[in-house]
Amino acid sequence: MSKTNPGNFFEDFRIGQIIRHATPRTVTAGDQALYTALYGARFAVQSSDEFARAIGYGKAPVDDLLVFHIVFGKTVPDISLNAVANLGYADGRFLAPVYPGDTLSAASEVIGLKENSNGKTGTVYVRSTGFNQRAEPVLSYVRWVMVRKRDEAAKVPRAQVPDLPKTVLPADLGSGCPKIAGKLWDDALSGSAHRFKDYKKGERIDHVDGMTVEEAEHMLATRLYQNTAKVHFNQFSEAKGRFGRRLIYGGHVISLARALSFNGLGNAFHVAAINGGRHVAPLFAGGTVFAWSEIVETADVPAQSDLGALRIVTRATRDLACADFPTKDATADEPGVILEFDYWALVPR
Repeated sequence: MSKTNPGNFFEDFRIGQIIRHATPRTVTAGDQALYTALYGARFAVQSSDEFARAIGYGKAPVDDLLVFHIVFGKTVPDISLNAVANLGYADGRFLAPVYPGDTLSAASEVIGLKENSNGKTGTVYVRSTGFNQRAEPVLSYVRWVMVRKRDEAAKVPRAQVPDLPKTVLPADLGSGCPKIAGKLWDDALSGSAHRFKDYKKGERIDHVDGMTVEEAEHMLATRLYQNTAKVHFNQFSEAKGRFGRRLIYGGHVISLARALSFNGLGNAFHVAAINGGRHVAPLFAGGTVFAWSEIVETADVPAQSDLGALRIVTRATRDLACADFPTKDATADEPGVILEFDYWALVPR
């Protein structure tokens, strides 16, 4: 038997299967600094220990999406090493703050399987959970991914697709941060005077700035998350593939869009939940990412009296400024929307 890991193929998965992922990862201030260097995120709570302590944190927490990417990266060798594409997300909830020095581990449960009509691939649905060193869940989310079959003739289980919620309920928000003292929030230091009451359903915000992605950046980012997906690293093999070059990890686009959103959503300091996500078209090095957001819902947060929740759909585009709020999907060759990211963010009242 080979000692190397070829990864799981579609026919290797079974409904109810629990997979504990290697390896635990202690998150450091260095990880947070590199994350900042890659994306330029400027949210005050994650940038300043003093600002974070003033409103109720023990110190500056690790960026929510860095937590997501690290947990996601743990799952890749077992779930998506042989993936064609990551298709979407649902029911993502940030359950506890993560601080530098915390150790994260992950486990996944297979909750759905569906072979594709071509007989060459199938879609695998998993619920992945990240835990800290005290075995407390800090993040839970569902994703579905198209995975190759090892043997196209292999028999697979009857299709079973989970029924997933369209959105996380506001009542389930707020546990991902401590009780916040909104009166101690300093608008001048946070970089925005806009509070919860200033945002209205249907409002659209052009985040104005663009960020060009370099080859070294996206490879550094994916290695930071210990994400071993082949399509991001190996130009030798990808030169023979569909696009002829390495594909940028979809999570890299999510973090770019989130960082860009500071210009217009500077007080939306905490990603509390991920309702859904759609990677519409690929991004390659040399492409410039822009973003705009729509406020699709506002809500009270029962667990946090000094905070309100904004349900935000952020669309990231490739090589297309967003002053006119574009919605046309990009293709491999044409500019347009490459990401649609639906999430709840918490904002001081």
